[in-house]
Amino acid sequence: ISLKMVKDSLLKRRTSKDAVKLYQTGVFSGYRRSRLNQDPNQALIHIEGCQDLKGARFYLGKKVVLLRKAETEKNGSRYRAAWGKVISTHGKSGVVRAKFKRNLPGEAIGEKVRVLLH
Repeated sequence: ISLKMVKDSLLKRRTSKDAVKLYQTGVFSGYRRSRLNQDPNQALIHIEGCQDLKGARFYLGKKVVLLRKAETEKNGSRYRAAWGKVISTHGKSGVVRAKFKRNLPGEAIGEKVRVLLH
C-alpha cells in the first residue's frame, strides 16, 4: 500500500456525506431477577449486534432512551422518553443492565430502545 493510497482513502472518508449512526438499537427484555425475586429498577437490554462480554463492555456508561408514542400532546410533542444509563454487563452473551430515572413499566417488555453512542 502506497502513501498516496492511504491519503486518498483518508480524504474520501472526510469528504463523504454518509449518515453517521448516533445510536444502536436494542430490546428491553425484562428486569434483573432471580428465581423468586425481580428487581424492577434494573432493566435488561439486548443490544443488536452485541454477542459477547467484550462487546457489551463498550456500552458501559452510555445513555439509553425508550421512546413511546402517546395519544395526547404535551409540551408540543406526542412522544414520551424514558432516559437511563447502562450500568453493567449481564452474563457473557452481550446483555447489559440499565438503570432508568423512572423504572420502565412491564408493558414495555419487548419494545425497542436506543443506546446512544456519544
